Amino acid sequence: MTLIAAALRRVEAARGRLFVWVPVFLGLGIGLYFRAPQEPAPLALAGLALVALALAVLGWRLGGGAGPVLLALALVAAGVVLGGARSARVAAPVLQYRYYGPVEGRVIAVDRSTTDAVRLTLDRVRLDRMAPEQVPARVRITLHGAQGFVDPAPGMVVATTANLTPPAGPVEPGGFDFQRMAWFRQIGAVGYTRVPVLAMAPAGGGPGLAVARLRARISAWVQARVPGEPGAFAAAILTGDRSAMGQDTLAALRRSNLAHLLAISGLHMGLLTGFVFAALRYALALAPPLALRVPVRKIAAVGALLAGAFYLALSGGNVATQRAFIMVAVMLVAVLMDRRALTLRAVALAAIIVLVLRPEALTAPGFQMSFAATTALVAAFGWLRDWPGRRAPRWARPVLAVVISSAVAGLATAPFAAATFNQVSRYGLLANVLAVPVMGLVVMPGAVLAAVLAPIGLAGLALAMMGPAIRWIMWVAHRVAELDGAVGQVPSPGPWVIPILALGGLMALVLRGHGRGAGLAMTVLAFGLWAAGSRPDLLIAPGGGLVGVMTDAGRALNKPRGDGFAARSWLENDGDAASQAMAAARAGVVRGKGEMRFTLDGRKGVWLGGRGAVARAAAVCALGGVDLVILAGALEDTPPRDCLVIDRTRLATTGALAIRAGPQGWEFATAREKSGRRPWNAAEW
Repeated sequence: MTLIAAALRRVEAARGRLFVWVPVFLGLGIGLYFRAPQEPAPLALAGLALVALALAVLGWRLGGGAGPVLLALALVAAGVVLGGARSARVAAPVLQYRYYGPVEGRVIAVDRSTTDAVRLTLDRVRLDRMAPEQVPARVRITLHGAQGFVDPAPGMVVATTANLTPPAGPVEPGGFDFQRMAWFRQIGAVGYTRVPVLAMAPAGGGPGLAVARLRARISAWVQARVPGEPGAFAAAILTGDRSAMGQDTLAALRRSNLAHLLAISGLHMGLLTGFVFAALRYALALAPPLALRVPVRKIAAVGALLAGAFYLALSGGNVATQRAFIMVAVMLVAVLMDRRALTLRAVALAAIIVLVLRPEALTAPGFQMSFAATTALVAAFGWLRDWPGRRAPRWARPVLAVVISSAVAGLATAPFAAATFNQVSRYGLLANVLAVPVMGLVVMPGAVLAAVLAPIGLAGLALAMMGPAIRWIMWVAHRVAELDGAVGQVPSPGPWVIPILALGGLMALVLRGHGRGAGLAMTVLAFGLWAAGSRPDLLIAPGGGLVGVMTDAGRALNKPRGDGFAARSWLENDGDAASQAMAAARAGVVRGKGEMRFTLDGRKGVWLGGRGAVARAAAVCALGGVDLVILAGALEDTPPRDCLVIDRTRLATTGALAIRAGPQGWEFATAREKSGRRPWNAAEW
């Protein structure tokens, strides 16, 4: 009781500084919603909403340290309710089976797949011989083969013949859940076509699609005036259109930790609005009679806010850009209200707005990295502002600010980037120090000037100014990426590592005294759990056609091609830079025609595929000496009792499998159990 009383006294003493914890507890509730083994019933969510309201009222009226504790519990409950309400609000039909036939719909987005093929997202979909209430709200189709002369544009109604399937689940238990992401984007089917797309109606639609067409025209115009990769880079940062970026350039940007320069997020929005704010403020200050009569600083803030809103619309308004705009808007509104713009309270308010509008953003790496970087930067520069020691000379402060910003943001985002992309750029700080100042001082101001000069036909001058700067950034990316050991591979962390790390890091930044020490201890614990984690001994893809066995040389795969997404995901999650072909040639297993034999902890297993695999499975079990048979097919009869058989029928109920060879036998984990019974995978249960 003494410890509880002491804790409550500490909470009461910090009562004025607790606002920054509001998004933390709200996010905790959202995280609990996504971790739930099954979807909460509507009545349960309604009851929880009432509980949250009651706790909030009681906590608000109650004095002492107990009030904030009750408010924290109310926020957790509210987070669960927000997650459930958002899931219900975006609910849309999901394709229940494989479909091949005519597809018609309106283009709402044009991008490129990981194979560099054009990809269309359609709404107002029509499928042959399917009731309207069963047709997905949106489908995503990748275009292969010769596509004729149709250049799909947002708003255009198109038709083709396509292969469609429901969005696929995780390729391993606890892995990336594409089904969940597609659910919140209302994409109910994905697929491909090799048939040329036909234009059924010209581009039309509302204001949103008109902006999308404007974006496409601006992108084409920029690429026409700045040829090659620099033009594609300029189009990407101006409009969000990356379709012209080469795969080599994208790979170099990722390896050098400069890929964030392409994503229209906090950096771009901050540079753009910051330049507009400074330009308007200094321009108005040049007229002293005007500057003495009007609030110059507030007019500049309004102008910067309008510029940010236009940039948000032009870039397509994806989640990352929306998040960046909200953060910038909060800070500019603070300027309008004569409050300090860069504070942890402003960051917390932006996080609250994002989580309320899009609770699913919590699980996205963009949200995690953006707020980690912003929080760390605000805290670091707050410490530097109050630094009592010797300060750097005025001429050196801009350079020092760039170095500190790059170092702090890089350190803050590195764990989240490593957990998501399974790699660490060892020379990322060097690349950012060389590239980010050029981005801020030349490229983004050039983009603003291009927009200002476009109506009078002089935008080409600004684009010409941007060209050499962009070529410098790309040169830095390629040279840094080519350095020996430029990239280090890391395995995926366990499910609790990132939450513990995020909470510990926030405590270390925000709290003082023992609280800061506890935060540092939690951070060390998270890295310890990450380092101590282990990957499954055996992975089986959802269809049974691909298996991966962990050997002394790394994970050995049963085939050099096919199921490429699963193979790439497994190897990346292992922290393994090998290609699928390299992993399929590894020793430690015995390969034969249509089979692969392996031994794990003294237990023998075999994968069987190809023609006659079902008959061979029965024969292998009858001969004995094999504990596990994985079959790339479906048994027609009752499974043999002599050994454990995993076939396509069983995988249809479990999803992907992860198996460990333990002292008591095989230990199974299924993708279906890890994902739970949720709306986005309801068709599989």
